[in-house]
Amino acid sequence: MKILVTGAAGFIGSKLMSELAKRGDEIIGIDSINDYYDVRLKYGRLAKCGFSRNDAEQEDSMTVSTIYDNCKFVRLNITDKAKLDLLFEKEKFDKVVNLAAQAGVRYSITNPYAYLESNLVGFLNILEACRNYGVKHLVFASSSSVYGLNEEVPYKETDNVDSPVSLYAATKKSDELMAHAYSKLYGLATTGLRFFTVYGPWGRPDMSPTLFASAIANDKPIKVFNNGDMIRDFTFIDDIVEGTIRVIDHTPDAAKCDHNVPYRIYNIGCSQPVRLMDFINEIEQALGKTAVKNYLPMQKGDVYQTNADTTRLESELGYHPQTSLHDGIQEFIKWYVSEENPLR
Repeated sequence: MKILVTGAAGFIGSKLMSELAKRGDEIIGIDSINDYYDVRLKYGRLAKCGFSRNDAEQEDSMTVSTIYDNCKFVRLNITDKAKLDLLFEKEKFDKVVNLAAQAGVRYSITNPYAYLESNLVGFLNILEACRNYGVKHLVFASSSSVYGLNEEVPYKETDNVDSPVSLYAATKKSDELMAHAYSKLYGLATTGLRFFTVYGPWGRPDMSPTLFASAIANDKPIKVFNNGDMIRDFTFIDDIVEGTIRVIDHTPDAAKCDHNVPYRIYNIGCSQPVRLMDFINEIEQALGKTAVKNYLPMQKGDVYQTNADTTRLESELGYHPQTSLHDGIQEFIKWYVSEENPLR
């Protein structure tokens, strides 16, 4: 298959691009490489996929991986409709995986327009390109944040998601609605993935695993929100990518979907909720240091508990996360303290 991966310099996107290339698919990755967080991490991920920083920095210049000859990268922003359309017209993708987005819940409070531009306008450009250039299946990143104020856990795909607590969550819910409309109107098969907290080597520096590891390693206090009384569905990156590939390979059949619309939503997480303090303890043990904890109240846009019910993904596509929290943290810290980590 010929597959486009957007957000290819991202945490999930870079790993997904590499795994798809390994199995023989023809892959093209795109990313705007914005500076929401330290770009050294983004270029480091691309280097792991065989793209030098010098090549990746060049806009509109497609380069071939030095590791996988069936994998290419071009720096391109999904908000640039004209350039995106040219790419779709030329490459004729079979499938598209849209992971490009402005990420971060708290950042959406201070920089709302960045989310509208990337997560709504950019996503609309992807939808339009898919329908106009014969794409068979669009897989796109949603988020566990769409569950908002829901109090019943674990979260199920059938739960009401009309009460977001951040603009980021609202844009992800909007993406789901837009995709459903295109599936209904144009028969474009779409699948949304509600990702739960993802961690592992090369993870985002603004996420709690890296923030905790950095602070503990450098004897600085960590911020523990809601006084540590929080629960998260931490999922190791390898399990997330394996599940995503299962979804890529399974195009929704309209005859088996609600109202004969080729559209599906899946939770993708670990289904083994972990208390925040237990997560911190695993990092402490892996680093061999005790954290200095600064207990704080709940932050705006955060929720007490995120816990995925992944029954649908398990029963329909055979998804079963394999990595325990202990093993995952060991792998993450091994990378974090290594020379491979550009931010160490």
